[in-house]
Amino acid sequence: MKKSTAKAQWNKGLKNGSGEVASGRGHFKASYTFASRFGDDTSATNPEELIGAAHAGCFSMFLSSLLEKANHEPESVQTTATVHLGEKDGAPQIMLIELNTEARVEGIEDDEFQKLAQEAKANCPVSKALGAVPEIKLTASLKK
Repeated sequence: MKKSTAKAQWNKGLKNGSGEVASGRGHFKASYTFASRFGDDTSATNPEELIGAAHAGCFSMFLSSLLEKANHEPESVQTTATVHLGEKDGAPQIMLIELNTEARVEGIEDDEFQKLAQEAKANCPVSKALGAVPEIKLTASLKK
């Protein structure tokens, strides 16, 4: 079984503290704060951005694989994931993830592309891991 790790450290209290997240291989390191998660601080990341990055990356790879298996190797697949953090029962909760993908693929009809995009949304490992999210929306388009 393939294993991947990441780590996080938080210092001090919730609102006056700060933290840092890093990938296990050391290729990624970023700070995060209460204000970057729940306020207007754009100088740091937050867990929802990281979830979005993971979801966009996984979805793009999975869709590329499905396209290739259908004999339509993509030139590119670019996905943006917008993660909406709301509140439910007085606690923060991810309420919605919007996946917006654009792919450059020669020789594929839109109907087949849409079917494969929906399959990728349902079956990429990160989508499956995010099964508790009430709604994941997908907008998929072909670039010319």
